[in-house]
Amino acid sequence: MMVKVSVFIGVSLDGFIARLDGNVDWLNEANKKVTPGEDFGFNSFLDSVDCIVMGRKTFEQVITFNEWAYREIKMIVLTTKNIEIPNSLTGVASTSNLCTEELMNQLIDDSIKHVYVDGGLVIQDFLSSGLVNEITVTIVPILIGKGKSFSNSLTKDLNLTHLKTTIFNFGFVQNKYKVD
Repeated sequence: MMVKVSVFIGVSLDGFIARLDGNVDWLNEANKKVTPGEDFGFNSFLDSVDCIVMGRKTFEQVITFNEWAYREIKMIVLTTKNIEIPNSLTGVASTSNLCTEELMNQLIDDSIKHVYVDGGLVIQDFLSSGLVNEITVTIVPILIGKGKSFSNSLTKDLNLTHLKTTIFNFGFVQNKYKVD
């Protein structure tokens, strides 16, 4: 059985997902330009996802947000550290220290069909392992100069086939690609 693996992420125009210290304050500022109610297709995307694999640092950041965006979708937080899962996410989120390939085998055994991977290091691991099928990148109209990328540890080029571009009237541009 094949598991579809997708990336759905926002980046600055210069290709960064966060500042060097992990801060995404620039994204919060840019989001003030977004038309109220616009979710960039995220909820529609989540409708097709039955598991989210997220890195610890990303998880620790998203649990501080006012609203939990990931519904009741099964979430696996990849970490080698002991972290506390909030009571509100008991039964939804769990932790794992499996390597990418072992985790994928577990997901296949669990009959998972579509995985959304999030967090810079997790995305890099899945990309480097050749496991990502689809990438949706929303480009935010801001330059931050230095930061963290979701692809800077690739050991070889990854060819992509363009599937779709959506231009938003407030300046964001979303590109969707299939990984060849």
